[in-house]
Amino acid sequence: MSVPTPAPEAPPGQPKKAATAAWIGSALEYYDFFIYGSAAALIFPEIFFDDSDPATATLLSLATFGVAYAARPVGAFFLGHVGDRMGRKKIMVFTLLLMGLSTFLIGCLPTREQVGTLAPVLLVLCRVLQGISAAGEQASANSMTLEHAPDGRRGFFTSFTLSGTQGGQLLATLVFIPVAALPEEHLLSWGWRVPFWLSVAVAVVGWFIRRNLDETPAFEQQTASQGVVKLPLVVLVREHWADVLRVIGGALIASVSTIFTVWALAYATSDSVGMSRTAMLWVGALANVVALAAIPLWATLSDRIGRRPVYLIGAAGSAVTMFLYLWAISTGSYPLTFVAGILCFGVVYSAANGVWPAFYGEMFSTRVRLSGVAIGTQIGFAVAGFAVTFAARIAGPDGDDWSAVALFTAALCVPPVIAALTARETHQVPTERLGERAAEEPARPETVTA
Repeated sequence: MSVPTPAPEAPPGQPKKAATAAWIGSALEYYDFFIYGSAAALIFPEIFFDDSDPATATLLSLATFGVAYAARPVGAFFLGHVGDRMGRKKIMVFTLLLMGLSTFLIGCLPTREQVGTLAPVLLVLCRVLQGISAAGEQASANSMTLEHAPDGRRGFFTSFTLSGTQGGQLLATLVFIPVAALPEEHLLSWGWRVPFWLSVAVAVVGWFIRRNLDETPAFEQQTASQGVVKLPLVVLVREHWADVLRVIGGALIASVSTIFTVWALAYATSDSVGMSRTAMLWVGALANVVALAAIPLWATLSDRIGRRPVYLIGAAGSAVTMFLYLWAISTGSYPLTFVAGILCFGVVYSAANGVWPAFYGEMFSTRVRLSGVAIGTQIGFAVAGFAVTFAARIAGPDGDDWSAVALFTAALCVPPVIAALTARETHQVPTERLGERAAEEPARPETVTA
């Protein structure tokens, strides 16, 4: 009887190169995403919507911010499937190029004054493309870094994906500060377009880094030994349905980011508070500088004491500190707002934000990891995206009921807490054994050799 030929060993990982590629790609994705958020709060109500009713124009503009989040679950199903069939690298390159193109096109759009109602329609179409791109970006980058990382340091290396997110948000804020300071005439005519055009430069840098990155050892080993999964969604629903629900609930923590970044900015610069655009953009910039340092520190701590306790600090703490931040804005005090903003977003929220890439990814086996993280996070993020629109409604006709918005945000932090409390602790589980408890049965016919 012939002895089966053993599967070839997977190549060694490239944790540093994978982390760098994840950082650059996430920076571009979220530079583009948050440039849009800043413009939706400060600029788009006047140039894409009917500014005769400022409150309605702002509400509609913030709703377009949420449109991308609605598109993200659709992108997650498609890109997750492709990523688990064809590999993480292909998705990382595709999403990078798609985000760069769609953001550049936003900067080229005609305004409502030029083409009427066609302008907001084109804006929404570009926003949908941004959403589809973002759906695959984080999940593929998380899977890439997790599967390249050595055991015992997965939290640290996967945190580079979220450090890139904060880096992109910081870059977006720093670019928007001088733009927002332009005279109104220049700001509304050409100034707002410049940050969108600059995304091309980041996309080119990211492409050069990602095109030379090797596929992950875990995916290569999976492909060589057991083959890829023909229908990842079927396996995901059958073996990991509870973890998908946990990820959906956990992903609602992103509501803290969208409320902080978009609604709080619109509220602070509204007539009811009257804080300056530039000052509030600096709050976000400084909070992101602190987050860049805090995220890897929280992630490293999770490699030592576990994902769950660190994640819980971030989720429960964000519910409390959001009250503090919005109250500080309501006082009109710049020092209070700066301190509260840095504490809320830079320190406390970073605990959950830095840990979730490893925490969610470790719930799934290699054969469905990208699908599980993409689908779970993007459904949860879709709710988080529209949290801004709901907040605008909850804030009342004058948009100044900050306590109702803070309570709403705190309520959205409850499902992440529940998700963490019911999840398994996985920080000490070897990479090749992740997802084993959810997949105790042998592989079924869905698995086909590549």
